[in-house]
Amino acid sequence: MRTRLSLLVLALAQLVIALDYNIVYVALPEIGAGLGFSAHGLQWVVSAYVVTTGGFLLLGGRAADLLGRRRTFVAAALVYAGSSLVGGLSESAGVLVAVRAVQGLGGSLLFPATLALINTIYEEGPARNRALAVWGAAGAGGLCFGSLLGGVLVEAFGWPSVFFVNVPVAAALAWAGLRLFPADGPRGGTRRFDVTGALAATGGITLFVFLLVHAPEAGWGSPSALLSALLSVTLLSVFALVETRARDPLVPARLFAHRGLVAAMAITALYSATFSSLPYFLTLYFQNVRGYGAFATGLAFLVPAVVTALGTQVGERAVARVGVRRMLVGGMSLGAAGAAALGLALTGDGSYVLLLPGIVLLGLGQGAAWTGMWIVAASGIAAEDQGVASGMASTTLQVGGAVGLALLVALSGSVGTGPPDEALLSGIRGAVFAVAAVLCCGVPLTLVLRRTATAAA
Repeated sequence: MRTRLSLLVLALAQLVIALDYNIVYVALPEIGAGLGFSAHGLQWVVSAYVVTTGGFLLLGGRAADLLGRRRTFVAAALVYAGSSLVGGLSESAGVLVAVRAVQGLGGSLLFPATLALINTIYEEGPARNRALAVWGAAGAGGLCFGSLLGGVLVEAFGWPSVFFVNVPVAAALAWAGLRLFPADGPRGGTRRFDVTGALAATGGITLFVFLLVHAPEAGWGSPSALLSALLSVTLLSVFALVETRARDPLVPARLFAHRGLVAAMAITALYSATFSSLPYFLTLYFQNVRGYGAFATGLAFLVPAVVTALGTQVGERAVARVGVRRMLVGGMSLGAAGAAALGLALTGDGSYVLLLPGIVLLGLGQGAAWTGMWIVAASGIAAEDQGVASGMASTTLQVGGAVGLALLVALSGSVGTGPPDEALLSGIRGAVFAVAAVLCCGVPLTLVLRRTATAAA
């Protein structure tokens, strides 16, 4: 019973992370009007969260290993609760952007701590795979249900409600974590925190993600973009140098020799660049092409949410039958077929029903691949390294999403031709077809998975 309740709490934590990323999208127009955001500045309500989450994930993963997984989980949940309360009470644009950055910091601590707890509470094999499938279903559902919940809350209570809703849930997570999760115990004296490596990695990754978010708007040749690129390269070079000499490095070199983890990092990057970018273009399609309102857009994402959650369960069962490698190939292949079908069905006046074949294939492939890549990332990793391994895989997830969305937005803008409405639709279709092509190219990534990782899963 205790392990089931623990899994419920861990799944709820993932649901909160996913909701917090997505729930503000439908609230952006009201936030902009209520707090006086400029057209350019409004993007930072989303980008501030993305930048800080991506930049601090490695630090959060190592903190879970060294400071304790339960301590890190509880602290991160309290950061969420406090920042969400301040966000709902915000009366200026600057305060809200700062709040979103703090929420991103909470996410960078909570995500790897949650994964590390799953990978240490549940034994490697069927028990862990089942736990990862439930955890994945909660996250997949949160990404899509966020739009629906956001639409309901904004229409009923106004934009502050999308922040206030997090407060009791995050506080309950902190309390439940203290009661249910195994105690961390005292810190050992033989391992030290690599402060220099942590600062260099966090600064370099944060600036890199900032560059990917900021440069498309400001221009890749703008002084701010060039300075960010230069500082990012410098700090990441310093990080690489420090890690080769540190007694207790932030990222132990032995983890880069783990082929399963390295392959999982590549797969998470590709996954986020493709599957995770599609909601952006579908939101544009539903609202700007088809004229859906906030609530109707949320309802349109209901089917993808349910099917993706189902896909995580299908993936967990498929691993037991055919192995994680074949299951990942199947998930990516389904996703590619779904994206191609969806691209063909996107028209200016077609029925939503015509989108369902592509949506169903995409959702099943997305859910199955999500479960599989986290199984691979955790297989064969020692308990004391589970936090940083989770941080490494989730960092590539964030960076891959930022890179993929930036490239797909640029592609969408370049292929769109004709009058504005037709150009928007053709650009969206071009991006969706590109996702299908990239997923096809990503299938060979699974061929480098170690046979031992496949057998363990």
